[in-house]
Amino acid sequence: MMSQFAQDIIAQKQPEWIQKGEQIGERKGEQKVLLRLLHRRFPELPVWVERKVSDAKLEALAEWTDRILDAHSLQDIFGDEAQPVH
Repeated sequence: MMSQFAQDIIAQKQPEWIQKGEQIGERKGEQKVLLRLLHRRFPELPVWVERKVSDAKLEALAEWTDRILDAHSLQDIFGDEAQPVH
């Protein structure tokens, strides 16, 4: 049985846990969609692309996903960032 103090702490922190979990899930979902679209559009993806997508923040992932609709090259998607990550 959990003490009232422990229950109160969990109740106070739960929204933070939920929000962090949602952010992680949203980022992973964006990564998955972007990689799937990239593989369909450019079947022979360089290794650096997957690394770049894996390391990207949510905002960049969303922007790159939008750009893929009109892209003819990886440069069109990643812009000046279309370079290998070392």
